[in-house]
Amino acid sequence: MFDGLNLGLKLGGEEPDRVTQSAGMAPRPEVENVIIVGSGPAGWSAAIYAARADLRPLLITGNELGGQVAITTEVENYPGFPEGLTGPELVEKMRAQAEKFGARVQIDYVVEIDVNGPPFQVTTSGGESYLAKALVVATGASPRKLGVPDEERLTGRGVSYCATCDGFFFRGKEIVVVGGGDSALEEGIFLTKFATKVRVIHRRDQLRAGAVLKHRAERNAKMEFVWNSVVTSINGEDRVRSVTLKNLATGQVQELSTDGVFVYVGHLPNNQLFAGKLAMDEQGYVITDKLMRTSVPGIFAAGEIQDPRFRQVATSAGQGVQAALEAQRFLDELEAHAGSVPGA
Repeated sequence: MFDGLNLGLKLGGEEPDRVTQSAGMAPRPEVENVIIVGSGPAGWSAAIYAARADLRPLLITGNELGGQVAITTEVENYPGFPEGLTGPELVEKMRAQAEKFGARVQIDYVVEIDVNGPPFQVTTSGGESYLAKALVVATGASPRKLGVPDEERLTGRGVSYCATCDGFFFRGKEIVVVGGGDSALEEGIFLTKFATKVRVIHRRDQLRAGAVLKHRAERNAKMEFVWNSVVTSINGEDRVRSVTLKNLATGQVQELSTDGVFVYVGHLPNNQLFAGKLAMDEQGYVITDKLMRTSVPGIFAAGEIQDPRFRQVATSAGQGVQAALEAQRFLDELEAHAGSVPGA
């Protein structure tokens, strides 16, 4: 999912507010130079570079403004911010920088892309239709779910995928965090601000997270670890009451009482718009070359929609820069062959 006008707040079924033409702005061109789909670090970085190249890019946010970083409590490893900052703060700075250089922002989400171009046709949920000579796809990835009984039913009733959004509601309660990577520990540490106890359930006997996070988590008196275990069901009627665990080493099954379940077990690429249109790998990530080019000339991809390995704010931002620079080169080639793009 992508992010909404208020950081971390999904727009749901409501008609989103749209940023269209400000007073004094030039009318919308018949064919956009470049449209950027997605508003995470890759999308904003692409917008900044495309805007500085005087391409007047249009960025369509999606239904969550900022992508996953917008629901991240602390960003401590993005270059240039030694004191760290919150995910929403970083998103706001990126947006302000993009708009400063002339990027236009549309609060809406894309429901259809016609890749038979250029020009490429982009249709949004509000019924708007655009043509673009080049596209930058930066739709990111969404949290993977456990797929266990009652997970869906109890989502919002104790099951969550966002500590920033829901941590406050667990003040004075005991919760579990499922996962063993950076996200699981970052959010688990954050949740200790509210919960009396945070149990981290991990399917292995050691954490996958980085050394700094592991050290912090192990020293936190409110955190405990349940090793070699998986959640096989989430239990409760009106809200979460417990989880059922299976020990993968011994086969033992136990029920663990808890007030909440926070899930951090990986991500799935947001690829629904591109099924059967862009080449993808077996995991569903859009395939790009070193220059961020997809299987369709004129369409570039950046960030977690094409990156299952690094998945960092800084790498996504760098990929967005690459995509914008290559889009600019693509447009230069189109201009050199004037007349090849209808409506150009």
